[in-house]
Amino acid sequence: MKKGLLVRKKALLLTLFAALLGMLTLFSYHNYAWYEEPIAKIIAAEAVGTDETIGANRESYSVYNQKLTAVLMNGESKGTQVVIENNYSDSLAYSQMYRSGDEVFLSLSESASGAVTGKIIGVKRDKYVVLLGALFLFVLVGVAGKKGLLSLVSIAGNILLFSVALDSYEIADNAQLLWISSAAVIGWTVLTLLLVSGRNRKTYAAILSTLIGTFMTLIIAYGVIALTNGQGLRYEEMQFVTHYPQRIFLSSILIGSLGAVMDVAITMTAAIQELYEKDSAISARSLFQSGREIGKDIMGTMANVLLFAYVSGAIPTLVFYLENGSDVFHTFSMQLSLEITRALAGSLGIVLTVPLAMFTAVRLIPKKAGDRR
Repeated sequence: MKKGLLVRKKALLLTLFAALLGMLTLFSYHNYAWYEEPIAKIIAAEAVGTDETIGANRESYSVYNQKLTAVLMNGESKGTQVVIENNYSDSLAYSQMYRSGDEVFLSLSESASGAVTGKIIGVKRDKYVVLLGALFLFVLVGVAGKKGLLSLVSIAGNILLFSVALDSYEIADNAQLLWISSAAVIGWTVLTLLLVSGRNRKTYAAILSTLIGTFMTLIIAYGVIALTNGQGLRYEEMQFVTHYPQRIFLSSILIGSLGAVMDVAITMTAAIQELYEKDSAISARSLFQSGREIGKDIMGTMANVLLFAYVSGAIPTLVFYLENGSDVFHTFSMQLSLEITRALAGSLGIVLTVPLAMFTAVRLIPKKAGDRR
């Protein structure tokens, strides 16, 4: 009876949460008044011709012309029809084809005849972002319950910490970026693990092993770069950075490896905690053996996750270079050296964290089953 009441209560709360997300999503479809920039909804799109253009490599490609009719959705001229000219190519790299129903941000002007015309300066996509975010939140809370809500709080807290770190960087200089990143990493680790896993020895073990593993990764990466004088690292990829590219790169290693290291640390400590609770008489030797087997299973997969995550971000640039005649070896050496180095450093952090998490968990988690002091 009590269990059934609890289930109905959870179902009611989840329904209310879904209703709240639904209202938020519905609002995002009608929030034109919240924007200062003119927003127009395209009601008609007409193809008016095609031009041939010569590219940088003397190749010929087509540019298509559109005549768009749109209605202003906000501002003093709300309801006014606007005529927009748009050009796009097959690649759609720097242009876009628009259809009826699309919503865009405009820069308005008035012709000598009094007709209002506009130039597209952006696409209104917030409703799709809100819809996807609402779906994510609903699934997260529906599956994880209270821990899902705490995860959301930790995400919000981490975003706040990130903004504080950026504000601190604005009043400092690039030389201080590594110290600011280090402080942010400590804050993110403590906040995330305390909120998600609670105040217990499992969490303390995960925090300790995460911080040690992450900063050991940074120290080793710094040592290797210093000993090799950065040979093989193509900082040209960071050509927009004018000062201290190495320190900025090290900061990216530190922050980039944190997520994987934290994941491994909490996985290992949670496994040790579960083994304690199932058998309070289990020996430390058995715990280390079990933890080692668990670590073997997650090391390879987590290392691949890091590799895929870093390399995937470089795919557009790789395609751009290859399409413009750059050979494969030069393209990979120029564009993937930093990503692969970050992936290798993060993988090293994963390997280091497995024994660290096992050792700290065995030492910090009490042997009495259920004791969460």
